[in-house]
Amino acid sequence: MTRTPVIGDDVERAVRLAVEALRAAPAHMWDRQAGPMDESCWDALDHLNTALFSYAVRLAPAHPSPDRVPRVQYERQGVDGPMKAISSERAHGPGARLDLLDAMGGLVAATVRTKPDTVRASHVWGVADPEGFAAMGVVETVVHASDIAEGLGVEWDPPADLVAPALARLFPEAPTGTAPWPTLLWATGRGALDGRERRGPDWSWHSAPLGSG
Repeated sequence: MTRTPVIGDDVERAVRLAVEALRAAPAHMWDRQAGPMDESCWDALDHLNTALFSYAVRLAPAHPSPDRVPRVQYERQGVDGPMKAISSERAHGPGARLDLLDAMGGLVAATVRTKPDTVRASHVWGVADPEGFAAMGVVETVVHASDIAEGLGVEWDPPADLVAPALARLFPEAPTGTAPWPTLLWATGRGALDGRERRGPDWSWHSAPLGSG
């Protein structure tokens, strides 16, 4: 079966749908825990924005490195707070952080579009090509949007035609006879699937181009 490649447009679509869904929640609910994450919905959104930013930064240089990444200063909020590089002041409300999500998704999408398939850049789960970073952007967005939506009590059910290509790219070991969204939740340790045990916290995805180590 021919695999549908993941492209920059997919990242933008994932982000647009997430922003639309999460804007529905009132500001006072954002201190709730983000699903299975050990963070509030506020911090989970910062986590997502920082991840997308890091993908764009890794891939953006004229000559991306498969061995190292541009050094970005991360800050920790509080003693045990999450490390983050992208955030906004709480006083500006969740809408400001959702605007940042829109911007970070745009950065990843634009960067992916400018790079030839032969480019490789560093990631801890495998040196990735531009499609790999696009797929990571989609998965990072739809999965953490799910975490945040669970905490906020809003509906989130990303479309199968968005989820399936990213699932196939990053989780080639995943079953193919099940619906894409529940399968992605299983692959990222967030649910059981057809009698399969829930994955533990040591799950990972396949960043490297398929067919490579």
